[in-house]
Formats: sequence, C-alpha cells, structure tokens
Amino acid sequence: MANFLVYIIYSESLDVYYKGYTNNLEIRLEEHLSGKSQFTSQTKDWCLVFTRSFELKSDALKYEKMLKRQNHQYLKWLIDGDLNELNIQ
Repeated sequence: MANFLVYIIYSESLDVYYKGYTNNLEIRLEEHLSGKSQFTSQTKDWCLVFTRSFELKSDALKYEKMLKRQNHQYLKWLIDGDLNELNIQ
C-alpha cells in the first residue's frame, strides 16, 4: 500500500506547475487552495493534474526532486502518460 503521493497541480492563470509530495492529498490540496501555502497563495485556480504513489517517503522525495528540475514540455508529457495515476480508468 502506498503511503506517499507525488503530485502536480497547475495554475492556468499563472501557467505554472507546482510539484510536491504528501501523505494526505486531500488536506494538502486544501492548504494550497485556501492560501496556506505561500507559493500557491498567488492564485486560487490550481487544478490537480498528476499523482504517483510511493511506499517509501525517500522514493517520493527523490521523484519530487527530479520533477522540480523538469521543463514544461516534459511535465506535459508526463501528465498525459501512463505513470499518471489520474489517467488510470
């Protein structure tokens, strides 16, 4: 059972992807949308576009770190791809 999620949220108004990890996605998204996270408090149009589960916190942190170095083109490819658990029917 996966305990940690790496996620990407997107703001259309800023054209920005925010990458993070959490052990409680529902609470973390609420923090982003309610302005409790400094960076994401700039706007309220954040939309969840990617999730991937990890059993170990260390693996989630490594993946998050890798994502933070990627460009928009790679992130769009990833969001549309098979690794995105939101795409699983």
